[in-house]
Amino acid sequence: MISIEGLKKVFSLNKKDVIAVDNVSLHVEDGDIYGVIGYSGAGKSTFVRLINRLEEPSAGMIKIGDQVITSLSKKALRIARQDIGMVFQHFNLLWSRTVAENIEFPLEISGVEKSKRKKRVLELIELVGLSGKEKAYPAQLSGGQKQRVGIARALANSPKVLLCDEATSALDPETTNQILRLLQDINEKLGLTIILITHEMHVIRKICNRVAVMELGKVVEEGKVIDVFTRPQQQVTQRFVEQLTGSDEEEDITELKERYRDGALLRIQFLGESADQTVISQLVKSFDIHVNILQGKITQTQAGSYGTLIVQLIGEQQEQAIKYLEEQDVIELEVIQHA
Repeated sequence: MISIEGLKKVFSLNKKDVIAVDNVSLHVEDGDIYGVIGYSGAGKSTFVRLINRLEEPSAGMIKIGDQVITSLSKKALRIARQDIGMVFQHFNLLWSRTVAENIEFPLEISGVEKSKRKKRVLELIELVGLSGKEKAYPAQLSGGQKQRVGIARALANSPKVLLCDEATSALDPETTNQILRLLQDINEKLGLTIILITHEMHVIRKICNRVAVMELGKVVEEGKVIDVFTRPQQQVTQRFVEQLTGSDEEEDITELKERYRDGALLRIQFLGESADQTVISQLVKSFDIHVNILQGKITQTQAGSYGTLIVQLIGEQQEQAIKYLEEQDVIELEVIQHA
């Protein structure tokens, strides 16, 4: 487990103190894929660099397994960092070295003998899907291939933790999905704990189990991804959720209430397996009503699917239908407008 307690980082800028990370406490389970999301300036990149002490904390404690990282000497820290791989936004490859030589570099620094280095490099090249590119130079690679080299290099010393700082933000959407699938595959095969820093909610949705939302250096919301998505508490979280819905739902509802004045308007939220069930179909069969679907979306997350439908009920048995929906433990229901 990674335990972070009261983590703080203060920079001095023009003789003024600037708090980049402000009293952050988080716990990440072994083998988890944990997302940290925030807009530019939220402090998320500083936060991830504090975990391996690329930035020195001003206060707080970081513990990985049984080892308190924040109390290590410089010599002990160098050894501990072999268990903490890091993937960067802009790859940070050595341009004068080939793919194989870039991946081999951390093993050279660690003093691994040459025969073992070569064997490990070949294993990693196959793992990240770069077979045949061993002798290529970074300038000859696509963005996705460069990031695969960066991931392989981060895995060279068989770390227990992988830190990804905006690892997909320099990539196009298709390549981003490929890299996310690779990270998910590595997590499953190696049991690696991954902390993923991003400003893109769809990245969190794709592979993360839990998420922390950062704003102005603080964690303002934290929990299971599906819970944070379906019940965002903070305004900044709601803005991130809108990245997926593509609209401001509250504005949409106001317009729908003005347009559809007859009947009842309901917001029906489906969670997990219920998103795949035919609740609306059963409703129409069971009651003398018409159901007009006005808006809807189903989104997949690591924990399963969730979705929202906004519907209009018209007919004599509206109240009975609403009561039926309220009794279903597979959904959450909000009556936006009564008949």
